Amino acid sequence: MTDWILPFLCGLGASIVSAWGVGGGTLLLLVMTLFLGVDQRAAQGVNLLFFLPTAASALVCHARGGYLDKPTLKAAVPAAVTAALIGAWVSNNLDVEVLRKPFGVYLLLSGVSLVWPRKKDREP
Repeated sequence: MTDWILPFLCGLGASIVSAWGVGGGTLLLLVMTLFLGVDQRAAQGVNLLFFLPTAASALVCHARGGYLDKPTLKAAVPAAVTAALIGAWVSNNLDVEVLRKPFGVYLLLSGVSLVWPRKKDREP
């Protein structure tokens, strides 16, 4: 009966942290794989479902506010779609154990970049 409480609280916490701009989806991946025993591929699918509505609403808000750089958007979309398709193909054709270590390294580097962001170049 109460098997849903911990996953619900983890999702709620990740969404709150995400609203603060701290990569809640990445935290959700870690919680699901390390503490809830969810398979890595399933966790990545949940993360994608977590991300897509957020990204879509941000895109709409930025478009309404006139904050989209349309030439950059037109150049980035084909590359992003191609990379997503290649990533999906790789993740479906490789064993999870092969993907685990590189993904762990990515998560560590992502965490380090949040703790120690690069300094911006100062304009004279």
